[in-house]
Amino acid sequence: MEHAGPGVARVGLPWVGTRFGNCNSVHPDRQTAIRAPWSRCIRRSSGRPPAVLGNQCTKKEQVVAERAVTWQQLPGGEILISISQPHSKVNVVSQSVLAELEQVVGEISRMSPLTGVILSSGKPGMFLAGADLRELAQAWRHPELVRQLLERGHRLLQQIENLPCPSVAAIDGPCLGGGLEIALAFDHRLLSTHPRTELGLPEVKVGLIPGWGGTQRLPRLIGPSLALEMICSGESISATRAVEIGLAFDAVPGDRLLEEAKRLLLLSRQLHDWPNIRRRKQQPVGLSEEQHAYTFAVARGQVWQKTRGHPQAPLVALEVVEKTVNLPLADGLAHEREAFLRLAVSSEARNLIAVFFQQQRLQKDPGVDNSQAVPRNIERVGVLGAGVMGCGIASVLARRGLLVQMLDVSSEILQNALQRIERGLLERVQLGRMRPEEAADTLARIGTTQAPAAMADRDLVIEAVTENEDLKTRLFRELENYVGGETLIVSNTSTLSISRMARTLQRPHRFAGLHFFNPAERMPLVEVVRGEASDDVTIATLVALAKRLGKTPIVVRDSPGFLVNRLLFPYLNEAMLMLEEGATPRQIDQAAVEFGMPMGPVTLQDVVGLDTALYAGRVLQRAFPDRFVESRIVAELVQAGRLGQKSGAGFYNYSRDPKHGSDDPALEPILERCRRAHRSFSNDEITDRLFLPMLLEATRVLSEQVVRDAGDVDMGLILGTGFPAWRGGILRWADDLGATSILEKCQRYQHLGVRFQPTELLRQLAATNGKFYP
Repeated sequence: MEHAGPGVARVGLPWVGTRFGNCNSVHPDRQTAIRAPWSRCIRRSSGRPPAVLGNQCTKKEQVVAERAVTWQQLPGGEILISISQPHSKVNVVSQSVLAELEQVVGEISRMSPLTGVILSSGKPGMFLAGADLRELAQAWRHPELVRQLLERGHRLLQQIENLPCPSVAAIDGPCLGGGLEIALAFDHRLLSTHPRTELGLPEVKVGLIPGWGGTQRLPRLIGPSLALEMICSGESISATRAVEIGLAFDAVPGDRLLEEAKRLLLLSRQLHDWPNIRRRKQQPVGLSEEQHAYTFAVARGQVWQKTRGHPQAPLVALEVVEKTVNLPLADGLAHEREAFLRLAVSSEARNLIAVFFQQQRLQKDPGVDNSQAVPRNIERVGVLGAGVMGCGIASVLARRGLLVQMLDVSSEILQNALQRIERGLLERVQLGRMRPEEAADTLARIGTTQAPAAMADRDLVIEAVTENEDLKTRLFRELENYVGGETLIVSNTSTLSISRMARTLQRPHRFAGLHFFNPAERMPLVEVVRGEASDDVTIATLVALAKRLGKTPIVVRDSPGFLVNRLLFPYLNEAMLMLEEGATPRQIDQAAVEFGMPMGPVTLQDVVGLDTALYAGRVLQRAFPDRFVESRIVAELVQAGRLGQKSGAGFYNYSRDPKHGSDDPALEPILERCRRAHRSFSNDEITDRLFLPMLLEATRVLSEQVVRDAGDVDMGLILGTGFPAWRGGILRWADDLGATSILEKCQRYQHLGVRFQPTELLRQLAATNGKFYP
């Protein structure tokens, strides 16, 4: 029921093609029996657009300044309720909107005669984006207020279901969370074919479950299997899909939505179907014992495979549906309410809601404090280097409509690059994420050249060649001879100093870092690296471009490793040091995965490439020799030709399964040569040793003002490394444990060296009982 839209998709659970069992048509007569005649009636309609509302109305309107909810009576006697929150691009269901809706529904329910009620939005392309998360964010401080919010919502939905006439929710645009729960209380849902029209219950993405009956009405309307798919994934479905599964009656062009909603009310009155629809929503679904066991066993397996138990909201949602699917609605709502309240005060929900707002803040942040720094328009981009990263960056740019020219030294390299990009686009088409014509248009926007002079008309040139500083600076100086004085030149480097490379250029103020993460097509984070000479316009332009590409930009001051790699390396290196002490790769990886990481640090180095990891690690070891102790293991593996997935073997062997490595006996002799001890490790010790160095480095990053604040640190780790969003990031994890507890843990490991020595910031927080997020 929360307003958790596309901004948190990366935090949610990707259920592509998932089906929970096969119990979706327990009552086959529920939707299809009445759809056929109505569909024929509507599709035979004249198609005339409705008259202007002002000419249709009888002027019996409740007009109150600054109200979000208004109503008017149409000439046929139908009541049109409209929601349009003042001074907002979206409609969210706040306490005040609930109160206004409750008042309006109460007023019209006493009218006689009443022929029908239509709910619509006063904002074209925007129906209801869900409940106001800012109100729910206070749940852990004021749980009684959340209970009141739930109860008020239930009263409203009961009022809607008690209306003495049929009702239709006419949905144009997103209908999410609490917005969909309100729509489910209406007898029918009619959708517009607007491309933004989508229906979903994204509550699990912020650590909650639907709280206004979504876990109860949805299974009764479309069957428990399809309902679980929507509820437990938090993913939205299109208007077409909603009609297919019986969640909506039909989808019509937006300019016909009101006309067809009135027609639907007329047909509903003639068929007198709406009392049966309401009874269906009140009654148990009626699964047999076998259906019940099968449906929820399959669903539980799917959810566990995706979440491993965290965040807990998807499993809690499943359990609520499982317990209540064969109960009357009133009993089911009581179960749902109590489960919602338990989750609302959990640290997981608090952290996920905080992450949602932090991501929103980054999307709105211009990247600079100077309001006079207006971003320049970027349309023509050069990509210097046609390797893996260059291909990924070019594809991302072209998919967003930019004209791309790729520059490399040979036609063979460039041809291979185009083929790589084309394969990636075709894969998206096969997965249903792109239409064939979109893929063709994207590829047509990418050109290739071997001539640096072809960069002359580019607004921006992105360098993505090998991590060799001499090579890069030579190429930058050559580029400056061809491009215009306003052209921005940026480096995709992950390790080299932007400020140092800028000193060799004629226009250092037009130079910065734009660090995409691999694979660039999928990773949501971009680090915008500000060098000593980078000006505000350059940074503002790169931030705006990253947003246009669908990425989340974080502005980082130039320093070794920037933000993400600087925090990631202590974690990776500590894993290697524990291997030297006797831990096994599988044991270390398992502890990290149980903590919530998408993969363990040993597997991650295999995926990145051990040669790449070795190079990046040495850059940071040179920068911070006092606390970054080099392990011999990675260098030994590289020397043995074991580079990770790309060579078929690293810490694991990938000869049988290129994606999922298996334990390799050939690794043991290499580890044995590097081991300094043979001791056992508990999971708790492994977890402490992996994440405490990361946390301590994060405190140094804050103290050195590499980024703006704790929120940037945490979002960088969540988006750049997959740090579990339900923990809120490394600094929110520390806040949950408390600075004193962290200090005690550090003291336990101080014998291992400077890398576990508490920083001054951590000591200050422990002394004052302070937090990174006050």
